[in-house]
Amino acid sequence: MKTLYQDSRFWLIIFANIASSIGSGITMIAIPWMLVTSDDGNAVFGYITISMTIISFIITPFVGSLVDRMSRKKLLLISEVVCLVVLLFFASIGFLGLSYEIWHYTLIYMIGSLYYTIFYPTMFAMNQEIFHKDQYKSLNGTMEVQGQLSSMIAGGVASILLMKWDLHYILLLDVLTYGAAIYFYVKLPYTRVKRPKAEKVEKGKTWEGLVYMLARPTMFVFLVFSFMPFIGVMLTNYLFPVYLVEVLDADASVYGLEGMIYAAGAVLAGIVVPILAQKLGNEKTIILGVLIYTVAISMIVFVELPIYLTLMLFLAIGNSGARVARNSFLMDQIPNEIIGRVDSLFRSIGLLIRILLLALFTGMVSSGLIVMCFYVLSGVLVVSAFMVTISWKRGFEVKKKKTICLEEVSM
Repeated sequence: MKTLYQDSRFWLIIFANIASSIGSGITMIAIPWMLVTSDDGNAVFGYITISMTIISFIITPFVGSLVDRMSRKKLLLISEVVCLVVLLFFASIGFLGLSYEIWHYTLIYMIGSLYYTIFYPTMFAMNQEIFHKDQYKSLNGTMEVQGQLSSMIAGGVASILLMKWDLHYILLLDVLTYGAAIYFYVKLPYTRVKRPKAEKVEKGKTWEGLVYMLARPTMFVFLVFSFMPFIGVMLTNYLFPVYLVEVLDADASVYGLEGMIYAAGAVLAGIVVPILAQKLGNEKTIILGVLIYTVAISMIVFVELPIYLTLMLFLAIGNSGARVARNSFLMDQIPNEIIGRVDSLFRSIGLLIRILLLALFTGMVSSGLIVMCFYVLSGVLVVSAFMVTISWKRGFEVKKKKTICLEEVSM
């Protein structure tokens, strides 16, 4: 068997992801900043974020079903082509000399959000499908490094381009990166694994992931709460730009720098976590990541800008560390024929939590209570860290009892 780094499929996926991640990352940094700094932008951005979260919540189970039903390569290609065509249209608006309005920013942000809703579960399932189980830890660590290096580059470039380029040039750059990604995906050797008819997704089986996890309640609780750092990151994508502008009085360059520091921490996690998981196991590594994120997010409102930026490093290590270990855990434990639906189950739960908290936070921000939002988020993470630890201990005790029973039977 080839090692991961000798496999041409791995490098084609890496190059495709780098291309699309940098372009889409720059755009998804630029658009929120343009919204937040426009008239009544804080509230508008909050409502847009809530709306997109609701839309993602509705379609995520169907995306998971689609991921299990059709060619993952084809699904990726379709999403890349659609984004390229739509963003080329919006770029042409600027080149024609027309002005961008709030509704333009809104639609561009929606396109980016929908792309991510399809891309991540599809890529996750395809990686599990085409690579060997022994490669999962290294694969997930490397994918995290790739994704975060791309985000780091996007953050650095965005901090410069926001000062120098008009939006239509940024969108054109995004179009070119999608084109490069399409080229690499087309070159990717891929044959979909054929499954027995009984395993194929049919109408009415969309929620089979829920049935699967309810039969494993301890694992279900463990995984639900281990997703909370990621949910925290999604919520702070709204809170941090507002906090920088309203509380810390920072400019766009600081926003870009924040993204670069966060990405550096995530890269570090992607390198170290696979090694750590080999020694501690995926479960303990997940717990450690959740604890680190919880401590860091709880300190945010008590520090000045230099320490705030330093905490970005630890937020990244906590979230990315938990995510790398969790992805390896899921790939190890969940059969590939239902991975899309199981993954979409947790994404749906996460989206529901985000909808509720975003609705709360948007109202609080409108009332000038941005700092209180972080107190609430900190409380949610403290509960999550407790539940992850407790569920792991119970699961460990169950495994230990089963081992003892098996030993007694064998005697």
